[in-house]
Amino acid sequence: MASNKEPNCSFCGRKKNEVELLLSGTDGHICNLCIEQGYELIQQELYGVGPKSKKKKKGDIPKFDIKPPIELKKYLDKFIIGQDEAKKVLSVAVYNHYKRLSQPKGDEDVNIEKSNIIMVGETGTGKTYLARTIARMLQVPFAIADATVLTEAGYVGEDVESILSRLLQAADYNAELAERGIVYIDEIDKIARKSDNPSITRDVSGEGVQQGLLKLLEGSIVGVPPQGGRKHPDQQLVQVNTENILFICGGAFDGIARHIGKRINKAPIGFKVDAKGLDFNNEDSLLKFVTQQDLKSFGLIPELIGRLPLLTYLNPLDKETLRKILTEPQNALIKQYKKLFDMEGIKLEFNDESLDYIVDQAIVFNLGARGLRSICEAILTDAMFELPSDKSIKSFVVTKDYAQRKFEHSTFYEVKLVA
Repeated sequence: MASNKEPNCSFCGRKKNEVELLLSGTDGHICNLCIEQGYELIQQELYGVGPKSKKKKKGDIPKFDIKPPIELKKYLDKFIIGQDEAKKVLSVAVYNHYKRLSQPKGDEDVNIEKSNIIMVGETGTGKTYLARTIARMLQVPFAIADATVLTEAGYVGEDVESILSRLLQAADYNAELAERGIVYIDEIDKIARKSDNPSITRDVSGEGVQQGLLKLLEGSIVGVPPQGGRKHPDQQLVQVNTENILFICGGAFDGIARHIGKRINKAPIGFKVDAKGLDFNNEDSLLKFVTQQDLKSFGLIPELIGRLPLLTYLNPLDKETLRKILTEPQNALIKQYKKLFDMEGIKLEFNDESLDYIVDQAIVFNLGARGLRSICEAILTDAMFELPSDKSIKSFVVTKDYAQRKFEHSTFYEVKLVA
């Protein structure tokens, strides 16, 4: 005889009318509350979320593919044009870093220190793209943080620990995997000390942030809120050891050429080659002589500079480099637009004069590689709006006259002229 007894959860005993959901099994039931508790327990025990979490077995962590620096640079060459010096420094640093992580645990004779990197270069020269590309090759967790939103703890803005929250999310909340990742901190120059003179007010988004970053860069165990610090104050913190996390910092450092010129007793503009054969003809060429001393003069504190031992620079993009960026890389901008039009059954072509015009405008507006996309969008917006509806057109050629006409009538062009 069938029982009329109301079903209840086999784990906690709650009745069906006391819970939102009750799942039925072969010989029992389970409610939504027990499912949620079980999920949290699995997260703690297996994936490192929570203070009582168990570390995953070493064999469960995906291994990164360590290749020699020359092969790393060849991979970067497929996606990034020029910047050979920055590629070389980055390839060597990343190779040595992950070779350091492969060091046997029992080998304590020589303790290899990690080498964090700082890159100096104008906007649009490829700083972020370099870091993202090499992380993609290594297949390790990668996170990008913007230093402009960081403040000291207790002030409006994000704490420095939020940088690791993004890395933890990229690693699917696997703390051990996150501890082998790469973090790129962008706009590092925006937290420079505002003045060399001590102030009676706190520099909460400048020097204060630099001091907060010290423990992260050098290596320490940090309590990281998985979902962000202030919206979920009651969440359990994940303990992340930053000793094996590689930090790459980048910034435009607008005006640092003046500090370089002052240090070498040369004005940034207007000097010829000196007796040592160094080129001081323009402001751009001075970046290759940047040192840690110039970063200190710019406003970075010595303690932060000491934790970023590798310093490299990115050259400003000239006309020839911009032209190559348009057409040569594996995911070149022109190839992307050709792919978009090809999906509509239209063959897109650019003649040489139109490409030269695009490059010339990018140099005029001085926006680096990012400016190329803005200009191309301004030129092709009308075509991308009209052609998908016209099935009779099978090919489309962008000439210099067409590019000039469309670009000069675009909002982008008019706004820049007013500015």
